[in-house]
Amino acid sequence: MAGKNAESKKISIRIFDNTEVRAVWDDDNSKWWFSVLDIVGVLRGETNYEKNRNYWKYLKAKLRRENNQLGSVTTQFKFTAPDGKERLANVIDYDGVKEFAKKFPSKQANRFIEWFTYSDDTIDGKSKSKAYALFDSSLLDTLEVGTVKGLQQIHAYLFGGLYDFAGQIREVNIAKGGHCFAPVKFLENTLRLVEKMPESSFDEIAEKYVEMNVAHPFMEGNGRSTRIWLDLILKKNLKLCVDWSLISKTDYLSAMQESTMDSKRIKDLLQNALTNKIRSREIFMKGVDYSYYYEE
Repeated sequence: MAGKNAESKKISIRIFDNTEVRAVWDDDNSKWWFSVLDIVGVLRGETNYEKNRNYWKYLKAKLRRENNQLGSVTTQFKFTAPDGKERLANVIDYDGVKEFAKKFPSKQANRFIEWFTYSDDTIDGKSKSKAYALFDSSLLDTLEVGTVKGLQQIHAYLFGGLYDFAGQIREVNIAKGGHCFAPVKFLENTLRLVEKMPESSFDEIAEKYVEMNVAHPFMEGNGRSTRIWLDLILKKNLKLCVDWSLISKTDYLSAMQESTMDSKRIKDLLQNALTNKIRSREIFMKGVDYSYYYEE
C-alpha cells in the first residue's frame, strides 16, 4: 500500500506511559493502522528512534525465519520521522497489534494489550470517536463561538447518547481534588459573566477559558468540551489554535490547578503551543487525542 498524502491523512495518537502510539486512517479499508516503531518503542521502554528501527529490523527478520506472518508486514503509511521529514513506515492493524504484542519479549506486553483493547469500549473511547468526526462535521460551522450555548452544543455532541445530562448545565455542586467549582446558586450568573468577557487578545481569551474552567458547568466532560471551545474562539478571533501535543499532561494539569489562583502558567503553556495551522486535520486530531489523555 502506498503512503497517503500528508495533507489528507487522518492521524490519531494514543498515549501509553507518556509515549505516543500513532495511527493513520485508511479510507479504502475503513480502519486504523498503527506505527510498528511506536509500538516497539513503548514495549521496549525505548525512545531512541534509531534503536527502535534497528530492533524492528532484527525482530522482523527473526519472525520471517519462524514463518510468522507478522514478519512480512508490508503495509506502509507516511509518518513524521525525528528529522521532521515524512517517511514510509511499517504499520499493522488493530488485530495485528494484539498479536504482535503477545509475541513481543516484554514484561509490560500484557499491560499494553489490556490498555490498547480497553480504551475503545469506554464512554471516553466512544466520545473520542465522536470528537474525531467533528472535524468533518458541518456542526463546526454552526456552533456559537465563545458563548455558553456554544459550549453546550459541543458537550451535547461529544456526550449525546452517553450521558443523560449531555449539553445540560449541572444542578448540583461539584468538587475535584479538594477544589469546589462555582456553586449552583451562583452558576447561572457566573456563566453569564464569563460569556461577556472580551476575546480581542490572546490574554483575554485565555482568561475567559480559565474562568469557564472555574465555573465547570457540566457534571462531567468539562475539560474535553472547553478545550474545543477555546480553540474555536482562538480560530475566530486570532486565526490561531493550540497544538495540545506540545503541552504535557503533568504540566497542563498542574497549571490548570494553579489557575484558580494565578493563571500565568497556563497562559504561558497555551501561548507557547499556539499554531496558525487552524485547518490542519492532523493538528485537530492530535488535539482530541491529548485532550482525552489529560482526563485519563
